[in-house]
Amino acid sequence: MSLELHPIFPTEEVDIQNYYFYATGFSTEELEKVYRDVDTLSFHKATVGTETAPADKEIRSSSVKWIPKTNEWEWLYTKLYNMAIEANNALWHFDLFTALDCIQYTEYYDVEGGHYGWHQDIGAGSMSKRKISITVQLSDSDEYEGGDLQIFKGGDPEKAEAAPRGKGVVFIFPSYMMHRVTPITKGTRRSFVLWVGGSPYR
Repeated sequence: MSLELHPIFPTEEVDIQNYYFYATGFSTEELEKVYRDVDTLSFHKATVGTETAPADKEIRSSSVKWIPKTNEWEWLYTKLYNMAIEANNALWHFDLFTALDCIQYTEYYDVEGGHYGWHQDIGAGSMSKRKISITVQLSDSDEYEGGDLQIFKGGDPEKAEAAPRGKGVVFIFPSYMMHRVTPITKGTRRSFVLWVGGSPYR
């Protein structure tokens, strides 16, 4: 007589290493508004995780601005939330409730060897609640060289998948996935990111 084992909890199959993207997530008019409004914010040297000191340039070299959660920027937060929900419904079915962090606008410069080495967007404290990472490309592909956003799914890191390039491209992936921005060799790469979260994984 064979013994049939049944799962204690209902299970659902999802592709936990898949990603979602919009080839033209933002219109030219929306991007122009972002450029104008971002110019009114102050730059900060990028940090890593919850650290407050500037990042070790071997790990990360970039400058950032934090976009506040104000009425002026509500349209942008709402747009990104809706994109995250659509991607989540299509692929991962995470438990989501909001974004604890502000949107981070980032510039990578060739003169500083701008890059961000392999990392995850999760960690201790509030970062443990991040589940979905959203990156929006603000520069045209011909405005910079290098600076590829790459996703690592295992195997050879040098064969990691590169996210689509182009102004207005929105790339969405699980925050636990390893990823990096390769060094900028020419020009400036502009983007912004937001993390949408929920209850800790369980």
